[in-house]
Amino acid sequence: MTEPAYGDITHDKIVVTQEENAVVRILAGSYKGTKGVFEGKYVKVTYLDIDLAPNSIWTYAETPNNETLFIYLLDGTLAVDEQLSDFEEKSCAVLFHSTNPDAETNDAVVVRSGNQGARFVLLAARPLHEPVAWGGPIVMNTREELLQAFDELDRGTFIKS
Repeated sequence: MTEPAYGDITHDKIVVTQEENAVVRILAGSYKGTKGVFEGKYVKVTYLDIDLAPNSIWTYAETPNNETLFIYLLDGTLAVDEQLSDFEEKSCAVLFHSTNPDAETNDAVVVRSGNQGARFVLLAARPLHEPVAWGGPIVMNTREELLQAFDELDRGTFIKS
């Protein structure tokens, strides 16, 4: 129930790192010691946009095991299985989880691009473990909060600033 906020990230502010087989754009969080332009107020999120060269392997091990991490494939093909041989096609999301959230060493996410390369986003953050009540464009924690939000929307008092 905090005041709504908007964080604008323009193309010219995005931090870009160039690696041998990848271009990594850091929108939020950090990557290899380099911070992105945006940091969430309440939830610290890692948001990377990765452009991987054809037939390349990319390894990422910066997310603590107690966080949720997923990748969404925007373009190309990407293998995420243990043998790096079963390729997923664009518009595919893959959720990763640790078998040991308390481990001192972060689990590594290892992916391999196909013949055309791959572009994907990686997002990671600590899970909120909060209930979700959803209705149309509004998401709250309880059914009561949802009903209150729709009532405020009808009365024109939903946005408070």
